[in-house]
Amino acid sequence: QVQVMESGGGWVQPGGSLELSCAASGSVGIVKAMAWYRQSPGKQRELVAGIMSDGRTIYTDSAKGRFTISSDSAKNTVYLQMNRLESEDTAVYYCCVDFVSRGPTPEYYWGQGTQVTVSS
Repeated sequence: QVQVMESGGGWVQPGGSLELSCAASGSVGIVKAMAWYRQSPGKQRELVAGIMSDGRTIYTDSAKGRFTISSDSAKNTVYLQMNRLESEDTAVYYCCVDFVSRGPTPEYYWGQGTQVTVSS
């Protein structure tokens, strides 16, 4: 059993900062990638940022220059530092951990989500 737990969400004024954390625990395997997604009401879940096991990162265009993803492989933890937050960043943020599959199907796990609200 693998557990994925996010933390760090909350309310912030426009222009402010938040840092999200996500840790995988339990029967964890070898991590291939860790990523942050977000979903706003009425919208599809979208990729915000991802980091591969070799350190390569990807960002959605709206996150480039404002958000930074990082990880601590020893702790199976991924972080998302979000700066210059905008109201459009308001969403539930989900962490996804992708493991090297130990069976016939892909092996990835989602957290329960953490709410980020940006408003004045």
